[in-house]
Amino acid sequence: MQKIKSLMARQGLKSPQESMADLSPVENLRIPSKEELRELRELPIDPQAEQEIIDSIEEVYFSSDSFDMVQHELEKLPPELNLQELEEYRDTLKKQQDAVSHLGHTHARAREGFTEASLGLLANQRRRQLLTGLLKSLRTIKTLTLNELSALLTQEEDYPGAIQLCLECQKAASTFKHYSCIRYSNNRWILWFNWVQWEKEQLDVALSKTCKHFDILHYTKVQLAYSLLDKTQTAMDQLHMHFTQAIHNTVFQVVLGYVELCAGNADTKFQKMQYKDLCTHITPDSYIPCLMDLCKALWEVMLSYYRTMQWHEEHDKQDAAASDEVMVDRSYVKKKLEHGLTRIWQDVQLKVKSYILGTDMSNFKYDDFIVVLDVISRLMQVGEEFCGSKSEVLQESVKRQSVNYFKNYHRARLEELRMFLENETWELCPVKSNFNIAQLHEFKFMGQCHSPSISPSRQSASSSVPLQEERSLFQQFLQDGNPFEMHIEHKEEETEDVLASNGYESDEMEKSVYQDYDSDSDVPDELKQDYIDEQTGDAPQNRVSKESQRGKKKSDYNLSKANAPILTNTTLNVIRLVGKYMQMMNILKPIAFDVIHCVSQLFDYYLYAVYTFFGRNDMYESSGLGLISSRLRTTLNRIQENLIDMLIARCVSAEPPIHGSAEDRKEKVPSPHLSQLVVLTNSGTLYGLAQRVVATESLVFLAEQFESLQSHLDTVMPAAKKPFLQQFYSQTVSTAGELRKPIYWIVAAKAIDYEQMLLLMAGVKWDIKEIMSQHNVYVDVLLKEFEQFNKRLSDVSKQVRIPLPVSNVLWEHCIRLANRTLVEGYSNVKKCSNEGRALMQLDFQQFLMKLEKLTDLRPIPDKEFVETYIKAYYLTENDMEQFIKNHREYSMKQLANLVNVCLGSHINKKARQKLLAAIDDIDRPKR
Repeated sequence: MQKIKSLMARQGLKSPQESMADLSPVENLRIPSKEELRELRELPIDPQAEQEIIDSIEEVYFSSDSFDMVQHELEKLPPELNLQELEEYRDTLKKQQDAVSHLGHTHARAREGFTEASLGLLANQRRRQLLTGLLKSLRTIKTLTLNELSALLTQEEDYPGAIQLCLECQKAASTFKHYSCIRYSNNRWILWFNWVQWEKEQLDVALSKTCKHFDILHYTKVQLAYSLLDKTQTAMDQLHMHFTQAIHNTVFQVVLGYVELCAGNADTKFQKMQYKDLCTHITPDSYIPCLMDLCKALWEVMLSYYRTMQWHEEHDKQDAAASDEVMVDRSYVKKKLEHGLTRIWQDVQLKVKSYILGTDMSNFKYDDFIVVLDVISRLMQVGEEFCGSKSEVLQESVKRQSVNYFKNYHRARLEELRMFLENETWELCPVKSNFNIAQLHEFKFMGQCHSPSISPSRQSASSSVPLQEERSLFQQFLQDGNPFEMHIEHKEEETEDVLASNGYESDEMEKSVYQDYDSDSDVPDELKQDYIDEQTGDAPQNRVSKESQRGKKKSDYNLSKANAPILTNTTLNVIRLVGKYMQMMNILKPIAFDVIHCVSQLFDYYLYAVYTFFGRNDMYESSGLGLISSRLRTTLNRIQENLIDMLIARCVSAEPPIHGSAEDRKEKVPSPHLSQLVVLTNSGTLYGLAQRVVATESLVFLAEQFESLQSHLDTVMPAAKKPFLQQFYSQTVSTAGELRKPIYWIVAAKAIDYEQMLLLMAGVKWDIKEIMSQHNVYVDVLLKEFEQFNKRLSDVSKQVRIPLPVSNVLWEHCIRLANRTLVEGYSNVKKCSNEGRALMQLDFQQFLMKLEKLTDLRPIPDKEFVETYIKAYYLTENDMEQFIKNHREYSMKQLANLVNVCLGSHINKKARQKLLAAIDDIDRPKR
């Protein structure tokens, strides 16, 4: 086919498309469709014949202008060409082309005829339109009156309607000014234009009204009016100026009202004052009501701004298809409103800051100050929801007032605590067995989903529907209500259910514990089961007889008083005070470290008082029992140096006191003194054991409560200060239990007559020649002392519950002191035979056997201390030397006695001198 095309080109032949291009412009206008060809039958030749030729044209030729006719015809050629057939087919195509060309000329002539006829019709139509326009103009001029405009402004307050009418009149007047009726009404239009200017002023006034009480219908009219004036951006600029002015006017009027009300006279000097100066005239009694009203009024302004933004967002969504000019206005408005959030909130902060700092709140009541913090905290929450601000201005002003307030408050509370401690008789405060600090009102905030900075109204809402917690304040109070309309609850009106009736929860339970308390027999496990059953309310399977309850050992002391917590009124007051401090700390996180430091001082002072009252004794070091650990000693010294104001004081380490400056002493509190009503010298009460137990165990209970609060304190503690909190817990709180040793040691040291035992041991003959089968009398006397101690202990347990750790410490101290007394007695022996050493072992075994029936404490403390010393009499010279080096727990006197008593039996004088020299070498560094 390409060859055929090339041949046609060399011979000067044109393709059908090229032939079509040679047609006249009219002919080349377009290829008519078959339908058009059928409609036009007016041909100069035989129409029927020509129509038949046109109908014979293949449909494909009418498909599109880009149809390639040449390609189509060449593809139809048969593989073997016949010249005669080709010429006949060529003639057929030529006829078809002529018919189509003739038809194109006919179509053009018809169009020319139609055009001439239409021109006349168009001329007549134009005349009609001109006359109709003239009639419309005359009707428009007829409507140019001021009556409707006046009605829109004065009766309906339809600002957009009035402006729309003004604009239409203005446009009409400009359009038809060539009419004489318009020119002759000049004075009338001057008056009309004055109406327009007045309406713009009214619009500005109407716009300002939306700053305090937003009304959707009112604001929609105002915005539409400004839009008609093409003043959308100007309106937004004016709106922000109105909001700024609204904030200033609002706070000034609120504060002025309270100042004038409290002043009680008609003095107008306050109206001329600056707002900052006006705030200094607020009285303490009116401070909180004024603050509440101030925040309510500012909330209304911010809510109006919030609803303004909401209106624009919804309006933009409803009219998404807007012109470019409108979109530019919307973009400007959106940015202006977004930037205005921070500006509005900054104005609010500055106004409230002036109010906060205008009054000295250092002498406010605690509950009143908490209300102030709560209101400001809620206002800061509003600011965060309003524009994402952290309210640094408010935080700083509140911090300044809080530090000042808290410093005075804490100083007064420490003095109050000293007074409580000095008047404390260390008797039980009867609380229920399930008592927990969460039951106290001061700790109710810890049970809320939100921090205590949230006001009561929101706390009540947070406890209802979970979805309610996720709603912002602007969502909750969008239509009505105010987040600052809080009901202030006074703590005095609240009731707590923490105290037990008649001191304890069950008199019947108490009887079951105390029946026929005796020390001669063991207590069966059924007694404990009976107690547990009564606690749970289940009936016991077997009642325990009086006989089966006799002989309670020390492990049973903890059953008395229904296992209720041991604490005093002072302990409870300290716990309440900690709760108040934590409330303040949660609201005022910037001063969290200062508050926690003061909380630690409350614990420090309580611990120091308990130690000073019940644990200080000069005999600790001489006992060799290591009663005060180095950690506890360091803690006591730190408290005395940093917190206790003592002009003449003796530190625990026996170092001279360090006197600070007068300024430092202001931050300290005098050392407390034990009440004269507390007697610690009566042997019948085991030297005030009941008071010692209440004091020590109340401290342990207080430490446990502090432990439970550690995680909460850690969350509010600044990261840089967390090491302080960790050290406080590891070095101070954890040492509370360590005070048991020195405090109860004083009881153990006096409860048994160890000196009498030494005297009895001194009268025993140890250089006997026969093996004895009967132990010495001093063992029976010592056991009698322990039985008497056990009985006194049971008597005390009827007054106050003795926890198992307490009884263990008491028994451990007594047994340890007894065993050390035995070793001391054996070290006083001048002469001792092998039979005498056997008697020592017999005595000690008898003591252990009887002692194990009195106590469950296992293993027996210092048992090896005695046994090892007795067996040392049998050591050879070399073994004795090694024994001296390895057993530093024995005194030099006791070691020297071993050497001296062994002299003559199996150690000679030379060896004796060597061993004594070894003992002297060990003792020399201590001198």
